[in-house]
Amino acid sequence: MLFGKKPLPWTEKKPLPICRCAMAAATPSLLILHPRLILFATTLRPTPLICHQFSLHSPPLSRLPVRFAHNKHHSFSTSPLATATPLSADNSNVNETTRAGRSGSISSPPHQVVDYSQKVDVNPPKGTRDFPPEEMRLRNWLFQNFKEVSQLFGFEEVDYPVLESEALYIRKAGEEIRDQLYCFEDRGNRRVALRPELTPSLARLVIQKGKSVALPIKWFAVGQCWRYERMTRGRRREHYQWNMDIIGVPDVTGEAELISSIVTFFKRIGITEKDVGFKISSRKVLQEVLSFYSVPESLFAKACIIIDKMGKIPMEEIKKELELVELSKDAIEDLLQVLTIKSLTELEEKLGGTGEAVSELKQLFSLAEKFGYSEWIQFDASVVRGLAYYTGIVFEGFDREGKLRAICGGGRYDRLLSTFGGDDLPACGFGFGDAVIIELLKERGLLPEPPLEIENIVCSLDPNLQGAAAMVASVLRGKGQCVDLVLENKPLKWVFKRATRINARRLILVGSAEWERGMVGVKILSTGEQYEVNVDELQ
Repeated sequence: MLFGKKPLPWTEKKPLPICRCAMAAATPSLLILHPRLILFATTLRPTPLICHQFSLHSPPLSRLPVRFAHNKHHSFSTSPLATATPLSADNSNVNETTRAGRSGSISSPPHQVVDYSQKVDVNPPKGTRDFPPEEMRLRNWLFQNFKEVSQLFGFEEVDYPVLESEALYIRKAGEEIRDQLYCFEDRGNRRVALRPELTPSLARLVIQKGKSVALPIKWFAVGQCWRYERMTRGRRREHYQWNMDIIGVPDVTGEAELISSIVTFFKRIGITEKDVGFKISSRKVLQEVLSFYSVPESLFAKACIIIDKMGKIPMEEIKKELELVELSKDAIEDLLQVLTIKSLTELEEKLGGTGEAVSELKQLFSLAEKFGYSEWIQFDASVVRGLAYYTGIVFEGFDREGKLRAICGGGRYDRLLSTFGGDDLPACGFGFGDAVIIELLKERGLLPEPPLEIENIVCSLDPNLQGAAAMVASVLRGKGQCVDLVLENKPLKWVFKRATRINARRLILVGSAEWERGMVGVKILSTGEQYEVNVDELQ
């Protein structure tokens, strides 16, 4: 009985057959009290349902927890259609949803049964990382060096959405990146992806800004990227990447400046030319070889992507893949022979000295001497980079001991903007991941352990003075000082241990006798010096 009246039909515990026609004929009061039951009327397969004591205060069915919906007393459908967006009282969305044959969330998967009694896996998803405090301090140290070097070279910081349009990354068939995207369809029926790199986002923003930005553009970013790839040492599915890009400079001085910035970074963190080098080449070398054999330009990017796999797959596989893009056997043999060249002199003998490839490479090596990093670089014709948008000079930073994958890489991409419908501008840049450099620092014994450093630790010696200690902490924080306030009544032995752990510079004690005189006790922890000071004069 409810309010002394006869029980409403849906509060009884007997099975009620539910189907489209039955729900359509439901009483108005049912639909008023539970409008979201319309959802079941239009989406669920006919199935018996036991309505278990719903009252006037019962929540709408769509808000029931998953475990309730799959209770042994119930038989709710797990169809994706059962996850439709909330419906309005006029039932207009029902018709649209039914006609479309889908829910309001196109790509929403069926709800899975969740067993809330099971413990959650405490490990992060495969290929991703947690950053507890000590590792966060290391990350901040690394990122700070990225930012300071970029600013030393006059670059401005930018950032972009982690979620971008999938179309931004689907440029050329055959690129590894197409198969590594974390992509999906959002609730607005749009194809989106977690960004696997930053350069396409840069290109999009440059096009968006148009002529409102003066050239040359010198921007840098440190952002999170995602690629679903096979994990090896220094390779993760989620990583952070430092990018520096120059837009509007057609000369190889742009590439020379970028390499100089990376060398400066290496020097700052203790890496030398004995640890790391740069392999440098130009895609124009391959263009000149392929044009000799009248290979169409449309096949050039495909050939570069295949060649970038050298050292990763057997040479016979490289040859087979080049044959599949319709390169003749003579062209393949000549191309692979050129790719073995490790000297600019030998390259000039092979191609002649009049082509753009040799000319630009010679200019870059000359600039390296002026910048002071010529001992860091070497010519290697096999470097082409795996992304289709590179057009000229390309380079990779490598571990001279050969234990790690490429540390960084970049080059010229003069025709990238037109890929997205913009007007092409000369451009070059590089990407530098955070994972490989950490592995390299470990190898060389150079990995720092940035300590936690707090200027002050404030402690009350009497529980009744906790408010006074809070006031002292607020005074110091108002003056821009870091303060760790002891929030509980702890013995001094505990306070000193904590002060040591957080590397506090000084300990400020709030005691009854001192506080009555408007004073606090101060102890300089590095020297043991102790004194009292007026709260108003505390600095």
